[in-house]
Amino acid sequence: MRTRDIRSVIYLAGGFGLIVSIYTYLETVQSSLQKYCTLNSYVSCGAVANSGKTTLLGIQDSYIGIGGFILILVVAAIAERRRKELLWPQLLLLITSLGVAFSLYFLYVELVEIQALCPVCLTAWVFGWVTWFGTILLVRRMQAKARARTLEKPADAPAPGASPSATPKT
Repeated sequence: MRTRDIRSVIYLAGGFGLIVSIYTYLETVQSSLQKYCTLNSYVSCGAVANSGKTTLLGIQDSYIGIGGFILILVVAAIAERRRKELLWPQLLLLITSLGVAFSLYFLYVELVEIQALCPVCLTAWVFGWVTWFGTILLVRRMQAKARARTLEKPADAPAPGASPSATPKT
């Protein structure tokens, strides 16, 4: 897969994750939206939203999703603009890894504590996992390119910006 395709996957999954997270927020504000993703007592957005357990450290889960996906999109854009710097893809990997950790925690809360599963939340988590896998591929690709650039540069070549007179004569 080309680097450009990997970046596209990250953007698409991040964008769709943001849209789904916004919908999750709207469900808490307008409870009539919960009926569209309620199949039974177990697969139910309403059961999860009304459980009183949809916060982490006092922050509503949907806010975490919205903020997380916005952060992913911003850092992905910076990483694309600064293509030769490994810092930004690695920061993106840290952010998406935290997102996956949060989603696994939220999955635990839904399955074990609430004993209901929100399909909209699950969709947001899947988009988060896709961004994480895409970011892993991106970091690996960027590291391989950096190694290739290092191997291409001859050992006795002057450093960039050095004048020819600064090189030692043999």
